[in-house]
Amino acid sequence: MKLVKSSLPLVLTFLFCALIFGQNKTNIDYKVFNMLNLNTAGLEHVKKQVGLQNYDKAAKALLKYYRNRTHIGHPEINASDKSNWLGKKIGKLDAEKANKGLEHQFFVHKGYGYLDYGKDINWDYWPVKDNEIRWQVNRMYWWIPMGKMYWSTADEKYAEEWILQFRDWVKDNPRGLSKENDRFAWRPLECSRRVQDQTTLFNFFIDSKNFTSEFLVEFLLNYHEHAEWVSGNYTKKGNHRLFQAQRMIYGGGFFQEFKNAERWRKEGIDILNNQMSIQILDDGFQYELSQNYHVGGINTFLKGLKMAQLCNLENEFPAAYLATIKKMIYANIKASFPDMSYPMFGDSKLEYKKDMAKKYRAWTEFFPNDKVLQFFASKGRKGKAPDFLSTRLPVSGFTALRNGWDDNSTALIMRAGIPGGWFHSQPDNGTFELWHKGVNLMPDSGVYVYAGDKEIMKLRNWFRQSAVHQTLTLNDKDIVVDAKQLKWHRSSNLDYLVYENESYNNLKHRRSVFFVDKTFYVILDEAIGEATGDVKIRFQIKEGEAAYNFKTNQFWSNNMSQPNIMVHAFSENVMATTEENLKVSYGYREELPRKGVAFSILKENDQTVRMVSIVYPEDGKVKPLNASCELIKKSDDNINIELIVKGKKYHLGYQL
Repeated sequence: MKLVKSSLPLVLTFLFCALIFGQNKTNIDYKVFNMLNLNTAGLEHVKKQVGLQNYDKAAKALLKYYRNRTHIGHPEINASDKSNWLGKKIGKLDAEKANKGLEHQFFVHKGYGYLDYGKDINWDYWPVKDNEIRWQVNRMYWWIPMGKMYWSTADEKYAEEWILQFRDWVKDNPRGLSKENDRFAWRPLECSRRVQDQTTLFNFFIDSKNFTSEFLVEFLLNYHEHAEWVSGNYTKKGNHRLFQAQRMIYGGGFFQEFKNAERWRKEGIDILNNQMSIQILDDGFQYELSQNYHVGGINTFLKGLKMAQLCNLENEFPAAYLATIKKMIYANIKASFPDMSYPMFGDSKLEYKKDMAKKYRAWTEFFPNDKVLQFFASKGRKGKAPDFLSTRLPVSGFTALRNGWDDNSTALIMRAGIPGGWFHSQPDNGTFELWHKGVNLMPDSGVYVYAGDKEIMKLRNWFRQSAVHQTLTLNDKDIVVDAKQLKWHRSSNLDYLVYENESYNNLKHRRSVFFVDKTFYVILDEAIGEATGDVKIRFQIKEGEAAYNFKTNQFWSNNMSQPNIMVHAFSENVMATTEENLKVSYGYREELPRKGVAFSILKENDQTVRMVSIVYPEDGKVKPLNASCELIKKSDDNINIELIVKGKKYHLGYQL
């Protein structure tokens, strides 16, 4: 009896402790509540339960708060939009990305299509040693399409699979796992992409039964780690820094409940304001001199502003901010063709009219009274065409010699300016593209890949080299880019530019480009200096048929169903004409064969070598060009050219 009596209190104590322990046992990581400002309006019940250490109840209350939150908007997708999506077709490509994503066939990069990452996802899969594969798999391009399919079909398999993949990525890619994993999975650019996209994904999936309070805590912990990592590791310069800043405004604007949200927003706004003065040149062009990234810069600056507007922080941007963006848009117009496409200089890829019109529509929201932007946004149906034709952006060096803005126009756009900043500029000063009646007859070589192992870099460097661009080379070596304008002239029947580029040691390239009668182009190239060797001027045409006359130094495209281009070269020196088999890349990992020509002169001493090229667009099949040329040199700074083209005499030249 004594033994039983003395044991009863111990048994009762054990049972009580077990009961208490069972009540407080939880899978909720309470650290998430330390990251939140629990004094935020609407989190009163969450705060109460945290104070009682009822973390399960606190997490459930937090989930309820987010499911009912309506006071914070999103620039693209809001939870209130959900009912409008049910039964809506989302587009073939997005549907394919989502459905293949369910099977772990991920759309990592359009240059590679779908890659199978296995039943047990191998996030390190790297079938081709192109760095973009490893980087871009961590952007999860198929997740937002899965969100769209979830709203369209109300099928929980999309939510369930997204959560599974989210958890799998978090498990397999902890920061600090390895130097290589941090380089790819936690590069600040990819990390910031997830900071942005997960605000959209949150709205898509927050109402799913699979989006539990436990998952909410996991999501918020992971999100906080992402934002803090970007905050401490902004890329020092270039477009990456812009992207990261804009995305931090998204993160701090959408998840305002985080204690650090205000700091994230402020960092993003301060960086965009600061980088606008650093990255945008006085003529309005982004300093990397790649039009893809220039357009991306416009979008990034505006997206940051739009999110700030939703947070009532628009006043954090000065009035000059929006004025500079408008200047950027007009710089883009000046360096674009009538169909809104633009040259593939400096790692740019081909942009299509429908995609650019969509961008102009988005830009017009910020400048609703601008008739020129309305013109491009509506594909010419509204607004008015620009009231300028030939233009030059004096710092970046983009020069357009054009006669109109409709489909029957002719336009040559050339690069002749300063070196591009950071990564994307190519050694191609003097190169140009020529657009005539809806066809780009002389496209730039483009960019095939970005970065990777030795074999990938070999592919990249072929497309970058000066020898596959429409400029002057010495012994086929890459040029140095640094052009200086000497003369810029416009009149009713003649526009022209004269510039110099110190292309090599002891050799400068002076190029004069004349737009004659608003119809055809004459190019005078001069190799000036003591350097000797093989001087070449090259021209390349669109993929298709080509023809040559080696005796008369003529080269032309030979296509029946489109406009064509004729090039006829002249020189006082002995000149050879060589056929070149080349390539053009309109998109990543895409290439097509095309033809080119090299006109070459052996420079044997310090005497200047000169060459004149007539570049003549034709509406149909090319006939041999009836032309002659006499170059009358008065001095190195005073040149006259006498031309007869199709029976008409022209006198061209410059005096410096």
